[in-house]
Amino acid sequence: MQENNQNNNEIEELDINHLMQIRRDKLTELQQEGKDPFEITKFNRTNTAGEIKANYEKFEQKDVTVAGRIIAKRIMGKASFCTIQDSDEKIQSYVSINDLGEESYKAFKTWDIGDIIGITGFVFKTRTEEISVHAKEVTLLSKSLRPLPEKFHGLKDPDLRYRQRYTDLIVNPEVKESFIVRSKIISSIRKVLEEKGYLEVETPILNTISGGATARPFSTHHNSLNIDMYLRIALELNLKRLIVGGFDKVYELGRVFRNEGMDIRHNPEFTELELYAAYQDYHDMMDMVEELFSKCAIEVKGTTKINYQGQELDLTPGWKKISMIDAIKEACGIDFNEIKTDEEAVALAKEKNIEIPDKTKETRGDIISLFFDEYVEKTLIQPTFIYDYPIEISPLAKRKKEDPRLTERFEVFIGGREYGNAFSELNDPIDQYERFKKQVEAREAGDEEAGMMDEDFIQALEIGMPPTGGLGIGIDRLIMLLTDSASIRDVLLFPTMKPLI
Repeated sequence: MQENNQNNNEIEELDINHLMQIRRDKLTELQQEGKDPFEITKFNRTNTAGEIKANYEKFEQKDVTVAGRIIAKRIMGKASFCTIQDSDEKIQSYVSINDLGEESYKAFKTWDIGDIIGITGFVFKTRTEEISVHAKEVTLLSKSLRPLPEKFHGLKDPDLRYRQRYTDLIVNPEVKESFIVRSKIISSIRKVLEEKGYLEVETPILNTISGGATARPFSTHHNSLNIDMYLRIALELNLKRLIVGGFDKVYELGRVFRNEGMDIRHNPEFTELELYAAYQDYHDMMDMVEELFSKCAIEVKGTTKINYQGQELDLTPGWKKISMIDAIKEACGIDFNEIKTDEEAVALAKEKNIEIPDKTKETRGDIISLFFDEYVEKTLIQPTFIYDYPIEISPLAKRKKEDPRLTERFEVFIGGREYGNAFSELNDPIDQYERFKKQVEAREAGDEEAGMMDEDFIQALEIGMPPTGGLGIGIDRLIMLLTDSASIRDVLLFPTMKPLI
């Protein structure tokens, strides 16, 4: 079977090479005739196919100039039909020797599927009521030298689709809709935040310290300064520096980079929203999450009740809220309020066959997190806020006054997946310094995801940061949710792929 597939691939490659040579020969002939389409620098298009088809009464019998890629041709002697596809629609054109003249019509017949052309003519409906353009003039604007995938089989292999997104967008037009929705979601987020007085800012991608999250960074080297640098794993620390500096509300929509595994939920680079508001706390951030998610859903779906991968979900504000410890107790009957020491927690983990990654994770807080991952996360289908996280896994969040082993932190879960993370931000520089030290100790013990000491950030906190609420949302996961996409690669135009060679 493998040998047959290889033979089929070799035959297909030979066919493609043959077709490409024919197209190159056509281009050479055009160039020799002084008709090189690649010498054209501009084409005055008056309307798109979508405009014409949406407003036929306005355009009927009026002259228009459209442009797009040929996706279908039907030659019938002295008259032909072709269909072109532009950025938002496709439209048919009637092309005849009587309108174009013999020379132009002969040239038109030699053009290939995939060629980009311009058409000037008047709008009409055929006998089958299809809105079309009756061509008076046609122009070859760009020659396609590589055939598109065969019409009926198309481009179905996901790996090839992600590698050749340009082809995917041409032959699978529905893919384009996901990225139009992506743009609408991001615009909706900006609108909500700007109405609430948030300032959009940009912070550095390259940093001398990796911080703001628990993740393994990408590293690089700056030749001129002769220093190692890191691609940011989060936006947090620089945005909080701006709160110190006097901005009350700031946000950034930006790319972050994490040198971790890849699966349907993870890509090494992804888009994150982080926002910070002075004089607010994590309860305010819960309200913000509900508002952002529900308004984005209404913008692109027209409703807060959606379907994701067969699950009916209700994003209407008023989501469930439960502490991490209570959620574990609800799921498996274990109450960590009754487990006081690290030793008790580790013994319980071993009893329940919960694997502890390494010695540095043998604390009560880390064990609570492991139990949550094992018993709770996958059960959180409807939107749920899990709050009050252990301090060991929350180095940037403020302690709970009632129980200093916990922090004022939440994560939001939908469909068994995490979508956002928020804190009442830690603004005590002495406490922050001690927590950074613990991160450094963990890093020195071999934990590559642990954070580094950021002396400048401590200095900023020493200047004074007001009580602040902070929130981070994975934009790609939100877009997956609202486009019913199973994989993060379906909502990234150019996902990271391993080279073929």
